[in-house]
Amino acid sequence: MKTMLVFSAVCTLVLFVSAKAELKSKNCNEVRAAYSSKGFNVNDVPNKGVQGAPLKVCPQGFSCCTLEMEEKLSQQSRSDLKAPVSQLSSNLQNTFKQRHTHFDKFFRELLHNAEHSLNGMFVRTYGMMYVQNAELFKDFFDSLKRYYSLGSAAVNMDSMLSEFWADLLERMFRLVNVQYEFSDAYMECVSRHTEQLQPFGDVPRKLRLQLTRAFVAARTFTRGLALMPEVVNKVSMVSMSPSCVRAAMKMLYCPYCSGQVALKPCQNYCLNVVRGCLANQADLDTEWNNFLDAMLSLAERLEGPFNFESVMDPIDVKISEAIMNMQENSMQVSQKVFQGCGQPKPSTTMRSRRSVKETAFTGRFRPYSPDARPTTAAGTSLDRLTTDVKKKLKHAKKFWSTLPDTLCAGERISPSDHCWNGTAMSRYESVVMGNGLANQVSNPDVEVDITKPDIVIRSQIAALKEMTSWLKAAHSGNDISVDNDEEASGGEESGSGCDSPSCEADRDIYFSTPPNPVKPRLIPVVNRDSSSNGVAGSSQGSMVLALCGLVLALLGPHWR
Repeated sequence: MKTMLVFSAVCTLVLFVSAKAELKSKNCNEVRAAYSSKGFNVNDVPNKGVQGAPLKVCPQGFSCCTLEMEEKLSQQSRSDLKAPVSQLSSNLQNTFKQRHTHFDKFFRELLHNAEHSLNGMFVRTYGMMYVQNAELFKDFFDSLKRYYSLGSAAVNMDSMLSEFWADLLERMFRLVNVQYEFSDAYMECVSRHTEQLQPFGDVPRKLRLQLTRAFVAARTFTRGLALMPEVVNKVSMVSMSPSCVRAAMKMLYCPYCSGQVALKPCQNYCLNVVRGCLANQADLDTEWNNFLDAMLSLAERLEGPFNFESVMDPIDVKISEAIMNMQENSMQVSQKVFQGCGQPKPSTTMRSRRSVKETAFTGRFRPYSPDARPTTAAGTSLDRLTTDVKKKLKHAKKFWSTLPDTLCAGERISPSDHCWNGTAMSRYESVVMGNGLANQVSNPDVEVDITKPDIVIRSQIAALKEMTSWLKAAHSGNDISVDNDEEASGGEESGSGCDSPSCEADRDIYFSTPPNPVKPRLIPVVNRDSSSNGVAGSSQGSMVLALCGLVLALLGPHWR
């Protein structure tokens, strides 16, 4: 009898609990609260679950959702999936927008400071002689600024530097030979032989190599930094496909409709949904990583042999050394010019020795010491900037392929098997797909048309590939980022062509010389004073002089 009473009590308790659970499952109060927390009208939710609701996405059967609710929750699922992607993309954009601003400001201020430093130093040293010729140096820096801003489409670095040295030679040649009068045609003859005469020593060649490498590297690197936010912005704006929205709705809100608002998706289920939704974005990853590797390699160049700061800081000292070379060799240079261009006419208004002395460049500079560097630009240094940006570039690698793993982690998923698998609270049994469009052909949760890649993302892949080629060229000191119309007209690349490993080891930026220096376009002038070749060499030199004299006699009137 007692046993019967106990059994009866247990049965009553089980029935009570079962009835209570059934009542709770048919009651949609929790769904109403969760639905209204999303900003929707609570009156859209039925008070009790409906059996056989005509839903398009969620499983048929008992449901706290109506077709109208399902449509609204589908739009919500689009926002819920897009929000973390947009946030991560926005963080990446802001990071490299700031770095681009820092580098660009730094390079521009370095140019400004270098011009200001040269102007102050030359005014103190040369006085009025510099002031009267200051526009030459202003034009020089203006051209450097234009090259940095616009590249070889606006300024041909080689031509600009050749014209600068030729113009400087012309002005100095007049100053050291004030006792003569020179016509414009005569000075054109002098300018044409600038590279042959080498009046400034080896400074122009070395400075050309340094400036070209440093400017190409700095300009290309800042362009790379500017491209990153643009690519991220355009890719993040790519809209989700209808099949992706349906899959996101099924993963995120179908548990609501079944009355299980706290149930979260299984991790592998989430990975398949998100990898299907972001299949096109993941295809960006390979070219993105190649681009980042090229940026990191060029950053190493900026720290070493192509250091923009180490080239621009002492540029006034380098130019002054060239001027001193001209001063010291002015007599030899003048004699070579007179031999090649003819004897000039004496000046009708002969100046006194005192006036000649006053008009000559007489300044002298102390040797440049890397330890006594000027104040850095923008309150920082290139070393600090590159150290910081390299960390950010490394962190950005595999950004697109790891997005699904980032989204399907933490509080967004359930780590256990008590999770939503798309139909019920149970273990997810399907195989997890890989990243990228091609791997989604058998995705069980998202219908992906692998034959139709996204046009916007493909265009960004092409942009990254093109920039990567520019970065690799800049790594060798070459600028290939010219307009197509210039290439069609036979425009030449600008650069030092430094492919040697020695570029990597060359840490002495001040007048470092590459193992294969670029040869001058003109034939070097023969040193007629040398006797190191013996009697035969002297005899051959005499014959050359005789021939040259005959040619000069014939061509002299044309040169004048």
